[in-house]
Amino acid sequence: MTVTLAVVGAGSRGSTYAGYALRHPERARVVAVAEPRTAHRAALADAHRIPKPERFGSWRDLVARPRLADAVVLATPDREHAEPAARLAALGYHVLLEKPIAPTEAECVTVADAAERAGVLLAVCHVLRYTRYTDEVKRHLDAGALGRIIGVEHLEPVGWWHFAHSYVRGNWRRADDSSSSLLAKCCHDLDWLRYVVDDDPVQVSSVGALRHFRPDQRPEGAADRCLDCRVEAGCPYSAVRFYRDCLAAPDRHEWPLSVVTRDLTPHGVDVALREGPYGRCVYASDNDVVDHQSVTVTFAGGATATLTMSAFTPGGHRRTRIMGTHGYLEGDGEQVTVTDFVTGGTVTTDTRGGGADAGSGHGGGDIALMAAFVEAVASGDRTRIRSGPRESLDSHRMAFAAERSRLAGGVPVALAAPSA
Repeated sequence: MTVTLAVVGAGSRGSTYAGYALRHPERARVVAVAEPRTAHRAALADAHRIPKPERFGSWRDLVARPRLADAVVLATPDREHAEPAARLAALGYHVLLEKPIAPTEAECVTVADAAERAGVLLAVCHVLRYTRYTDEVKRHLDAGALGRIIGVEHLEPVGWWHFAHSYVRGNWRRADDSSSSLLAKCCHDLDWLRYVVDDDPVQVSSVGALRHFRPDQRPEGAADRCLDCRVEAGCPYSAVRFYRDCLAAPDRHEWPLSVVTRDLTPHGVDVALREGPYGRCVYASDNDVVDHQSVTVTFAGGATATLTMSAFTPGGHRRTRIMGTHGYLEGDGEQVTVTDFVTGGTVTTDTRGGGADAGSGHGGGDIALMAAFVEAVASGDRTRIRSGPRESLDSHRMAFAAERSRLAGGVPVALAAPSA
């Protein structure tokens, strides 16, 4: 069976997931797209040879028609998730939903309830569950190599340039336009911690703040735009240097450069930096989301996990240490090293390789998630998806609790009993 897909939101994430159908046309085919931006809509539609009548300017135009596909990839902005997800589910579409589910807990519940009422598959894009690296971590834990888990330390090194791009100048810079930076960036990580610890979270506490990307940190002589700035050359967050370097690197054209401009020429980049949000000084933007945050989660069995999200790192894979009663695991997203407390010996496994897909987005997680979703739709086997809507909802509640704790000065927040 070839699964037919509609794509709602033809930006970076929507285009990435739709790309699975180009790699595996025998398994999936994109037959419709809904996207308000003309250039983005045309680019995805042309790549998939979608007929003109199935190219929609809005998700509302799509839902006004009878169901056109087996499933939908929903990758709209965060605050445009809940209503289209519920409407599409009611029409009978199976839904692959880009994280987060929605920016409020009430909306998240609405989406999960809508999918259950319609009897359709809802898969949230927790792509970190689907990597070879995660499989290796889980293999050791499930085999009992560490004994009982006592503690976990987990770092999400967002990267100084990535944070400036997405969370200072970009679409996730303001909580009222998208969500908190923790929910937007790290519901991946909270879900992953829940998955590897394999226990219910019962309490969350958190501290953090917007420490650097604000007007009082602005260097003397800085201009409102990098193109006009006399101190730009010495600034770590120079948009001029970063995006011109991206232009010289073809592998960075699709992301992050295509988010800035579709005119991938020096002139096109400079026009975007002159006129658009990505050319603004990081100290003169309208951003308000946290740039450094730490979260502590306590699980029902007594294990604790700390997550640190920080802008002030090189980019790269997440880094994790898991401490158990019989062993210790350390991983960097590519290699997993386990120390056995009985023998004192260590075993290291390299999880890179394994074919072209293994090197794709999120360590191969993007493609592996799409493969699992398509197979689940085709076969009706929901176990192909590694997290159902209720489990995803619980993971999001951890993020909402963390933000409540942070705003209250780190006061611990108890979580309700896990959803059924």
